[in-house]
Amino acid sequence: MKYAIDVISAQDTALAVPALQVLWPRYSAEEMRATIDEALRPNGYNLVGIIPPGTDHAACVLGYRTQHSLWLGKSFYIVDIATLAEWRNHGLADQMVNWSEAEARRLNCDAIHLDSGVGIDRSAAHRLYMRHHYRISCHHFSKQLR
Repeated sequence: MKYAIDVISAQDTALAVPALQVLWPRYSAEEMRATIDEALRPNGYNLVGIIPPGTDHAACVLGYRTQHSLWLGKSFYIVDIATLAEWRNHGLADQMVNWSEAEARRLNCDAIHLDSGVGIDRSAAHRLYMRHHYRISCHHFSKQLR
């Protein structure tokens, strides 16, 4: 079943929090809402979600921004994509990935990029990306400072 994908504005950030807590459980609902609205949105972070009829929060969300670099040109960067456990295997993440491609084209982006953690717990996400013809194009390095 296809569902509408709606913009989740700053007034409605709380609708996205339960799904995002699947990815980022260390945040309380209020910490997450504040971080999104006070730190991420001012830096270009946008949210869209699927809010099925009869529910009071998003079952699947996608956080993204556009970015520019010498290497990537103008790109659509998927920051977060998360689906509540009870809504998995309903095609919602596939809808989000298809939406992101259409939105990236509408925004005249050269490519779509995302980072995904490694480990057995990420295998379903990796299957999603591969099914949509994403390729592993680089290694992402990080160094923890705190």
